[in-house]
Amino acid sequence: MPNVDFSISNTSIQDEIIRACQNVIQSGQYILGKEVQLFETEYANYCETQYCIGVGSGLDALTLIFKAYIELGLMEVGDDVLVPANTYIATIMSIKTSGLNPILIEPNINTYNIDTSKIASSITKKTRAICVVHLYGGMADMSSIWQIAKQYNLKVIEDAAQAHGAKYNDKLAGNCGDAAAFSFYPTKNLGAIGDAGCVTTNDQSLNECIRQLRDYGRSSRCEFKYLGMNSRLDELQAAILRVKLKYLDEYNEKRDHIAQAYNAGIKNKLIKQPFIIKNTKPVWHQYVIQCDQRDQLQAYLLKFGIVTDIHYPIPPHYQPALNMIDYKFPISENLHKRILSLPIWGVLNQKDIHFIIQKIESFRSGNEK
Repeated sequence: MPNVDFSISNTSIQDEIIRACQNVIQSGQYILGKEVQLFETEYANYCETQYCIGVGSGLDALTLIFKAYIELGLMEVGDDVLVPANTYIATIMSIKTSGLNPILIEPNINTYNIDTSKIASSITKKTRAICVVHLYGGMADMSSIWQIAKQYNLKVIEDAAQAHGAKYNDKLAGNCGDAAAFSFYPTKNLGAIGDAGCVTTNDQSLNECIRQLRDYGRSSRCEFKYLGMNSRLDELQAAILRVKLKYLDEYNEKRDHIAQAYNAGIKNKLIKQPFIIKNTKPVWHQYVIQCDQRDQLQAYLLKFGIVTDIHYPIPPHYQPALNMIDYKFPISENLHKRILSLPIWGVLNQKDIHFIIQKIESFRSGNEK
């Protein structure tokens, strides 16, 4: 029972995807053409934002937001951006490679998202933004974050790479900040068949700047206003995403069904289940439990063919690329030792779900041998 299998998950809409790709091939328009324009409109409508800008990846989406704010004079190289300490490394990379300084904030041990009680004490005269991450598809505490952001005049940037369709007080991820970055990596709830990403925003100036930055900084056919990059959403991926967007809510409901079954069925006292903030609707990109005997539990489940994963085994500040090894974030470090992602992809049937729950319930310390 694999954790995810793209060949199976795409089978039901394979014919639609093939037709969409054939239409692109026959159009002869392969870069920033009709499919990208249509997807941008459709995804902006889905997120209820004014703008969507298709780019090459989720990492590029975040990087372009920061670069655009610098170009617009709203941030300067060397400014600080607050970011959760337990996010995927790409979030922090986007800040550093933009010339900004990531200030890591411990997560809430229950929700996995940034601990809002620890934000204010980390704000200095150099702080310009809070980069929130809706980790595992569960929304961060946006009301508290916005209260702090308004008090200190900070930008709020959503890393919504795992939160396609998630809601906070009926407001969709991607429309809960000044700008948001999405990844359409194949494992995501809305996944391309390759790399892809986008930025959503209601800020016209930011929209115009990012559109130029993603295309070499081009302001017209032969004029270049900025030192930009080549990060354009591919026409083929846009066509595929347009097909899959029609089924996003349905896929999210399937994940929710599995999550609710786990919530109801897992009673093992060795397991700590996910905690969901009130008035939010998660989309369960991952169903992440905590267990002091995480490695033993993972080995035990594997004996029965249940493949789990760890998101993520190494805290970002331990990664050599970030050069932050001397920093200490005990809550994040503790989480990275205890978390385990259970299978939650939408093709699991009731028998699969019951089997997984049954084996988790039968786990006891030492019985992995």
